[in-house]
Amino acid sequence: MAKSLRPLSGRVVAVTGAARGIGRATAALLVAHGARVAIGDIDAELARRTASELGALGLELDVTDRSSFESFLRDVEARLGPLDVLVNNAGIMPVGPFVAETDSTAGRIVDINLNGVILGSKLALERFRARGRGHLVNVASVAGKGGFPGGATYCATKHAVVGLSEAIRAEMRGTGIDVSIVMPVVVNTELGSGLRRSRIRVVEPEDVAQAIVEALQTGRVDVYVPRSVGALFRVMPITPRPLADRLVHLLGGDRVLVDPDPGARAAYSRRVAPVEPSSATAASASAAPASGSASAAPASGSASAAPASGSASAAVAAPPAANRPEPIASS
Repeated sequence: MAKSLRPLSGRVVAVTGAARGIGRATAALLVAHGARVAIGDIDAELARRTASELGALGLELDVTDRSSFESFLRDVEARLGPLDVLVNNAGIMPVGPFVAETDSTAGRIVDINLNGVILGSKLALERFRARGRGHLVNVASVAGKGGFPGGATYCATKHAVVGLSEAIRAEMRGTGIDVSIVMPVVVNTELGSGLRRSRIRVVEPEDVAQAIVEALQTGRVDVYVPRSVGALFRVMPITPRPLADRLVHLLGGDRVLVDPDPGARAAYSRRVAPVEPSSATAASASAAPASGSASAAPASGSASAAPASGSASAAVAAPPAANRPEPIASS
């Protein structure tokens, strides 16, 4: 006998990186199911506009900043009620050869795609554990189950999100808290613009949204989109390496992130690029540190000279939120 679906009507759901792409589609579908939805995005104006169009609550959110995330969840609960679901969706995917990737780009990918998920998960679980219920949905990618040339650091963060989610699920077993891991292929969003096509079809944001809603209704843990690729990724680990490599090549998976169309991807690449300090500003800060400030060789664990976006830097202050490139939905 089929299990009855969990109702979503009246549930309070927060979705990060939801002003566009997968996040927007997910928020729209949740609203259609009667959920009380909050959209969080670093682009506050777009978040509010999207929320107004969907009938949701739109708030500014920098997933890399604890005070911003805490303020976001506090506002959600004050205006909508106790949090039932957090969808950690915000993420970016700069692509290119690994050795050509700047340290600041790598840091930004890790800060948003991984540290943002770690932070959001902790803050949501604090609330869920106090009530003995809740559902954490972490949007990873099939890149978290394999390695794809042109996206090494992105793949690393998605592997980490999968592992993090598995460990959280094990810790939360028996507490009434569910964890779902969403792993789509390339999605037809700005993040996927200009990429090469493989033999596996590109999915739409609405496909991922539907999979997320079904996971909330059923408690499904492993959420592949499309579902058919789940069988492939379950078989790959037990397939001899030469055969697995050949299969990936035949499917075109080893070329998807290599040599994207620069024109089609230009707008996205500019938007998610880290803000680099000017050489003059960096040189000035290096030559004359403020009295009492951190030295040029920071202690272990402090911010480096080229931090990921959202963290403090001794060399250059973070630009205003309105001028920072914003994360978008993961693919």
